[in-house]
Amino acid sequence: MSDLEQILADIRTNETSIAARQDWNPGYQGEIDIRIAADGNWYHQGRRFRRESLVKLFAGILRREQDEYFLVTPAEKLRIEVEDAPFVATLVEQIDEGEQQAIVFTTNIGERVVVDAEHPVRVEVDKASGEPRPYVILHAGLEALISRRAFFDLANLAEERVRDGKRYLCVTSLGTTYELGTIDE
Repeated sequence: MSDLEQILADIRTNETSIAARQDWNPGYQGEIDIRIAADGNWYHQGRRFRRESLVKLFAGILRREQDEYFLVTPAEKLRIEVEDAPFVATLVEQIDEGEQQAIVFTTNIGERVVVDAEHPVRVEVDKASGEPRPYVILHAGLEALISRRAFFDLANLAEERVRDGKRYLCVTSLGTTYELGTIDE
């Protein structure tokens, strides 16, 4: 099995497990003082989680509904605060296997995702600063903010393309092309 095939198999196994938890529909709903900061750190009552295993446990039961986030178990559903995206993509790599090329991100909790039609890259522009805010879709509507370093690494993998008279930086993964932004300004 190739590296890319192994990564895709691991991701499918993880997504199957996540899909099973999506059926949980507990009766009790409330709130808990947990906040995920924009940098991907988790806090409870203002104190940062120190154990990565606890963050991974809670991340496994995190659900997004519209613009709200919940920790969901079979018994309860608790709203938490998420400042931006619940995860941060901290590492990007390009895997070339013959004719097939894939972009793979690794998040701050070690989750890997291959950019494809179900897990696209999108870039917003922050209205206040004018800076790009890039994201990758993970699963079940959850996203990871692509860290500044990973975004620069992604831009180094990009190619220039012209559309409607404008030049764009684009990356291709599993046959689909994603625009990172215009380079004409």
